Amino acid sequence: MSPPSATITETDRYSVNGNKKPSAAATHEPGLSEEEASVKMPKFPGPPKFDDKYKEREYLKGRLAAAFRIFGKFGFDEGVAGHITLRDPVDPTTFWVNPFGVAFSLIKASDLIQIDHKGQIIAGGPVRLLNSAAYMIHAAIHGARPDVICAAHSHSIYGRSFCSLGRKLDTINQDACAFHDDHVLYESFNGIVLAEKEGKDIAACLGNKKAALLQNHGLLTVGETVEAAVFWFMSLDKCCHAQLLADAAAGGRGEKPIVVGDEEARFTYKTIGTPQAGWFSAKPTFDVLHKETNGDYLN
Repeated sequence: MSPPSATITETDRYSVNGNKKPSAAATHEPGLSEEEASVKMPKFPGPPKFDDKYKEREYLKGRLAAAFRIFGKFGFDEGVAGHITLRDPVDPTTFWVNPFGVAFSLIKASDLIQIDHKGQIIAGGPVRLLNSAAYMIHAAIHGARPDVICAAHSHSIYGRSFCSLGRKLDTINQDACAFHDDHVLYESFNGIVLAEKEGKDIAACLGNKKAALLQNHGLLTVGETVEAAVFWFMSLDKCCHAQLLADAAAGGRGEKPIVVGDEEARFTYKTIGTPQAGWFSAKPTFDVLHKETNGDYLN
């Protein structure tokens, strides 16, 4: 079935006898009539619901393994750096993470390791090595944010490049609207995060936002689902790339990129910046990964 906007004919759009006129209201497409502007985006589907927490755990571990494969596919790995965590639905005081030193592109659900609130490995795959920085950052975030099911951090090339500038993103395009007033800059770098205090400082700086730019370090995103956290990371890295290109192009002419207005950005955020939108936006990428790997990551 065609989406609502695709069923509007050009005759209907510009009908005079039908008393339709262009709308001055903010819409997704300039020139829509007031009636057409009231057509809403379809309701996003959502992730599956589980009555059995153990079945939910197995499903989510599969999604986390897929997340690592996606990070590997898009080049977000850098040696052994980077980590994505999943709050355990059976025991929410614990989380699952990648074993230290295992390539993102090879990770399977059975490789993941479970970490308790003391940083001890209590279950998981054959490689039981924990990245201490992963524990310090993610334990603090999961502890401070009960709504966060997944947190992702890695040293992507455009993210870490932009993070050297010591500034937040400008809202220069539609995709950046998803992060409008919903990301922070963590203005500190003390080397690899091995101290509990810095992990807590990062979590405090993040507050209730979905993303943080860690100065001289890289990107951090969180979500109510694995898919949302992964999509926010992918999109944030692309937004950093776009900002770097736009700044360079405009700067060469002594200009600055045009910024989306605050009202328009907030309006757009309501469609593309929500947790539901993050989950749905990631779905195609997860579907492609499953097709490409034939579900190998689920083993």
